[in-house]
Amino acid sequence: MIALQTLGQSVHLASVETILAAGALVLLMIGVFRGDRSLVPLTWVAVGILALAGVHLAVVPSAGATAFGGLYVADAFSTFLKVIILGGAAVSMVLALPYLVQAATGRFEYPVLLTLSALGMCLMVSANDLLTLYVGLELQSLAAYVLAAFHRNEARSSEAGLKYFILGALASGILLYGISLVYGFTGTTSFTALHGLVRGAGTADLGTLIGLVFILSGLAFKISAVPFHMWTPDVYEGAPTPVAAFFAGAPKAAAMGLLLCVAVGAFGGMTVDWRQIVTFVSIASMLLGAVGAIGQTNIKRLLAYSSINNVGFALIGLAAGTREGVTGVLFYMAVYVVMTLGSFLGVLAMRGSDGTPVETLDGLAGLSRTRPGLAAAFAVFMFSLAGIPPLLGFWPKFAVFQAAIDAHLYVLAVVGVVASVVGAYYYLRVIKSVYFDEPAPAFAPADSRTNTALLTLAALFCSPLGMLAITPLVGAAGRAAAALL
Repeated sequence: MIALQTLGQSVHLASVETILAAGALVLLMIGVFRGDRSLVPLTWVAVGILALAGVHLAVVPSAGATAFGGLYVADAFSTFLKVIILGGAAVSMVLALPYLVQAATGRFEYPVLLTLSALGMCLMVSANDLLTLYVGLELQSLAAYVLAAFHRNEARSSEAGLKYFILGALASGILLYGISLVYGFTGTTSFTALHGLVRGAGTADLGTLIGLVFILSGLAFKISAVPFHMWTPDVYEGAPTPVAAFFAGAPKAAAMGLLLCVAVGAFGGMTVDWRQIVTFVSIASMLLGAVGAIGQTNIKRLLAYSSINNVGFALIGLAAGTREGVTGVLFYMAVYVVMTLGSFLGVLAMRGSDGTPVETLDGLAGLSRTRPGLAAAFAVFMFSLAGIPPLLGFWPKFAVFQAAIDAHLYVLAVVGVVASVVGAYYYLRVIKSVYFDEPAPAFAPADSRTNTALLTLAALFCSPLGMLAITPLVGAAGRAAAALL
């Protein structure tokens, strides 16, 4: 009876994942019987499932309760990230509908795969053990591999899926090897036990340190940080645009949350050791992301390098290793997901008069004269990604820079400011093409009121009006950081 009560309590704590798992199975069964014609209703049912899971977050205890023998934890940290994950996944489902229908590749598996991916991400951010971490990460990754090659009849999409799978398998192997080393030298995979062992010993042995290096390397692939970024531009360009939008949003936030769990939660006593690694990865990502984007002519590849660049900025907060730094990272990822999804919504709205997608920078020339509303929204996203005040994208950068300065990481903060100035060049180049170049052929009018509404809301959020959300966002991020630490 006691075992059943414990199991019931664990299922209740993991009710978000339970809802997503059951919902994915129901979606799959409906799709199998009704076929691809069920794509649109299934998508909205999937959005409803994500919304139900999000509402259920309010009834799950957030005081750091553990479940399943300490493998799973429900706290304010995981709740904060799950809100981002569920919201990002829901928007990614909705924005894909017009694209999939027009491309004649609308298959019912799309919302099912996104739901399963969201399940894996929620499990990732609630992991309290290296084994739970790996299971959640692989569940998310397996769905992502299929999504990258969703247009299986297109060479670009198949190539993107193959590259992502091969490099992802390599990263998973590196991660698993690191987990094995840590277990071999410490005798545990529990985050709580690891934190106690490392802090109690004062210093970690060489084997544990090498294992941590492998774990951080595997996770760096998932956030597309340098030097494990090589897959990002090719996969973003080759994958269907809605899939690229999804990759750039919720999975990045989940992987960054997982990195925070490992570095600060499990190995917080080794901050001096892993800070050197994170600092190098942060500087390399900021500089390569800024310089690599300058020569890009494809807007999706440019956004891929922008993603690498922004990951570098977020890692500044992690390098600080303080509560303010973790708060800055969480705040950064919340704003970044909205900015990136808004940018990809703009890309999806860019179609030629014959309905073909426009993905080149030259195709954006003179957009302000043919689609002024779309041009204004795209300008807001570009300026916000560049971190230009008073747009909302400026404040997360300011937060991580301030955390670095408070931690006496002055060189890292200076490099971040320089990289931000360099990165502003390619964002401004897009704005220059949109507003000042000779017009390219006119775009087709908007074909989705839902996507237009989402684009408008994202632009308003990233505009100066979004500063109204700073206080509640930073407050929630601060409570999440306190739960992690």
